[in-house]
Amino acid sequence: MLSDDGRTLKYSVGATREEVSNTEEAEYDHGIRIDNTVDIAAGLFRSSKLNGRPTTQRFLGDWFTTGPLLAKMPDRWKAVDLTTMTARDLPVSESPAPPLTPADLSPDLPASPVKILDGLLPQRYQITRNPGDGRVAVLLPGPKDKKLAVSRYVELAMLPNRHASHPIYCMDELCRYKHITDIQWRPGSDEVLFTIDDYDEGHAQSIYGWNVVTGKVRPIVLSHGLVSGSQRYWDIPCALSSVTLVCVAAEADHPPRLEAIDIKTSHRQILFAPNKGLDADIAATVPAKLIRWKDAQGREFTGQFFEARGARVGHPPPLFVNFYNCYGFLRGGLGNEWPFATLAEDGISALCINAIPEYRLDPTARYDQGRAAVDSVVKFLSAEGRIDRTLVGMGGLSYGSEVTLWTLAHSKVVSAASVSSPSVTPIYYLFNSLRGAFRSSFRKSWQLGAPDETPKRWKKVSPAYQLDRIKAPILFQMNEQEYRMALDYALPLERRHQADIYVFPDEPHIKFQPRHKLAVYERNVDWFRFWLQGYEDPSPGKADQYRIWRKMRAETTKSHSGAVVHGGS
Repeated sequence: MLSDDGRTLKYSVGATREEVSNTEEAEYDHGIRIDNTVDIAAGLFRSSKLNGRPTTQRFLGDWFTTGPLLAKMPDRWKAVDLTTMTARDLPVSESPAPPLTPADLSPDLPASPVKILDGLLPQRYQITRNPGDGRVAVLLPGPKDKKLAVSRYVELAMLPNRHASHPIYCMDELCRYKHITDIQWRPGSDEVLFTIDDYDEGHAQSIYGWNVVTGKVRPIVLSHGLVSGSQRYWDIPCALSSVTLVCVAAEADHPPRLEAIDIKTSHRQILFAPNKGLDADIAATVPAKLIRWKDAQGREFTGQFFEARGARVGHPPPLFVNFYNCYGFLRGGLGNEWPFATLAEDGISALCINAIPEYRLDPTARYDQGRAAVDSVVKFLSAEGRIDRTLVGMGGLSYGSEVTLWTLAHSKVVSAASVSSPSVTPIYYLFNSLRGAFRSSFRKSWQLGAPDETPKRWKKVSPAYQLDRIKAPILFQMNEQEYRMALDYALPLERRHQADIYVFPDEPHIKFQPRHKLAVYERNVDWFRFWLQGYEDPSPGKADQYRIWRKMRAETTKSHSGAVVHGGS
């Protein structure tokens, strides 16, 4: 945190490395007690990495957010004089005030402010205070359908002070019934800047300014992609001064760049574009196009479509689909594991499908939305002669993995699949069952208790009970922290030569180590080229890989005689 005069930098620190290391070693020597903070599915001792250092981790909240062993130790604040470069400890009286929470506001507000879903603790909320006069901008939940866990929209409002109980709402049509993701006070002004995520435009983000005195709203940045504080779309807004926004901007086929945006004139200036060569290459070979279509229920979906290079009339190419969210530059879907542009350059059209932004309480409805999106887009693109509907691959991470397995069990459209995260299984439940908050959230979101408590529901929801319905070959590229929770179905599939399983050490839910990311990219490309094009990379180092896959193909053909299995030698 930089002081207004630019001379002092304040920062917080937690436990020292020595304190953390000593605590880890003490646990190692005396035994690690298993309680509701331990991630039983992962390794117990230094099983993760933090800034490249092996680190013991613990659960921090209700779901799967983890942190270092002493993450809950209170922070201590320090200050550096940037002129002399000397540091000092800050007394509590000089430490920055923590962000406001609902407990700091009036209990008589019509609703509690919206949470920021960044996984950080303490929990942050969409509450921002004007440092000059104490006015507070908030995002409050909008009306909610009873079948949804949360509202699709939020309401932007201002409180004259933090004790006020009657919000002043933004009533302009530019801020009503919108999916607003960030709010910030423009320093020294009456203006609240807010970011809108527009699903109808493929999750394009735009930034507007609301004058809380006049009530007027004006557009500041209108984009066709990402305009945020980082490549992550969900947790960091643009940096902001009284006159300038500094943002990371990107589109589906344009890599991230750093831009300065004049708040008054909306003029955009590129400050740093490190990927000009890649940008030009994609634009010249496989540019993305936003497409729209409807499923059998009339629901409209959007997706970013990378059409196969060299596609010819009368010779439709295969299709790869990824389902979840398609924000910013699409290196490979959420988690970046399926390189769309590379697949398209190799002759496989690639489509990133945006899930409709609603969280339904019934998990089968959530999963089947994805199945319906895939079935309908295959029909749509096939009718236009743009893809071969008999050659369709699918892959996903997290919710995308769950939807992929659900689609395999409830549709015949997918020929081969790739997943990187576990779906709900009895082992998944068992490993997390010490955590009361997990059991409560799990029952609310999946309507599942222990397998002996809700057996019928388990059979309907979990792929572990639907193996007889899954016919397509599956590549599992799992992270070490989670792969054990998928073994209920992954091992039976491998026993019947229908799965190939790889696990990446020291990786969490979203893999981050560059050499692992490269290996995942290459294997996914090889996998889908093998099953959808019959192509094998002649590199000698991949001979064992193709030997395994050829055996899988032969066994799959034998087990499902009469079924069409694609792929070649």
